[in-house]
Amino acid sequence: MLTATKATKLAVTTTTALALAGAAVFTPGLRGGSGTIERTDFGVVKTAVAPAFDARVKPASEAPVKEFRIPMTHETIEIAQGVKYTGWTFGHTVPGPVIRVRQGDLVKINLVNEAKDMPHSIDFHASKIPMDHAMKSIAPGDSLQFEFEATTAGVFMVHCGTPPVLMHIAQGMYLPIIVDPQDGWPTKADKEFVLVQSDFYPKGSVTDAGAGAAQEPDWDAMQQATPKYVVFNGKAFQYKDAPLQVEVGDRVRLFVMNAGPNVRSDFHVVGNIFDRVYPGGNTKQVIEGVQTYMVPTGGGAVMELEFKAGESGEGNYAFVTHAFADANKGAVGVIRVGKPKTMASH
Repeated sequence: MLTATKATKLAVTTTTALALAGAAVFTPGLRGGSGTIERTDFGVVKTAVAPAFDARVKPASEAPVKEFRIPMTHETIEIAQGVKYTGWTFGHTVPGPVIRVRQGDLVKINLVNEAKDMPHSIDFHASKIPMDHAMKSIAPGDSLQFEFEATTAGVFMVHCGTPPVLMHIAQGMYLPIIVDPQDGWPTKADKEFVLVQSDFYPKGSVTDAGAGAAQEPDWDAMQQATPKYVVFNGKAFQYKDAPLQVEVGDRVRLFVMNAGPNVRSDFHVVGNIFDRVYPGGNTKQVIEGVQTYMVPTGGGAVMELEFKAGESGEGNYAFVTHAFADANKGAVGVIRVGKPKTMASH
């Protein structure tokens, strides 16, 4: 057991994983003996990935303590239509599940390594805790428990930090954590979505891998930063076939994170303008009237736009990285407003 500052309390063990029942399990008890604890087991509660990764984001609960069990696994994932890949995951999907808390919440993590042959770890960019304890690698079958206070609002990257970090991220070990400001966001959003950009480096082709076989990673391509696919939420072009649905008049809030590991995101929505961009979580630091906003690898930003009748009303609106060599590799999706008769092409 190890204690740190009042902002963070850290307890690290390598004991058997806690057996948790699932999401939104509330238990009485808190610092000082009052309040509730919300427990979520991402081994039980899995993000839907068909017909596309579920990008919708639910509001954070009012529980002041939120506890998450996060299994680390190796899975066969689909990174483009018909392209299987050997992925390493948090919570069985790439990206991993969205964690959403409020500024000031106590976040408790139970990390479990369910991979059979490799150590893994976790690095919360939203935390202020010693990396040599909470972020250390754990062996297959081991678990690690720690906690931290979510002191800073914004959308942050969470990733595996086990060497070589480049490969562990490129294989899919990342997820977003959203920390809402203590007093909430200044505007009311009708719809909220999370979009995680990342780049993949499969070796060879589907034909080389064999029918139905998963492709393996290309380490040389990773080091040279020459991805075969650049994607949103783990799969190329998936939101062209299954657009994000909103309605005329909606204010839409996008939590955009760039997992990389190598390619930046020049995020843009065709046919609209961001009326608000928060580079971090400080609601007083807002940029207004933004056409394209660059999100670096390992970074995140919160962007808002409206789909007003008579302006950006009913229709289709592509969202892209405006570095079009990367967009052509899969980083294109569609926001569908209302029920337009034609589809977008971009």
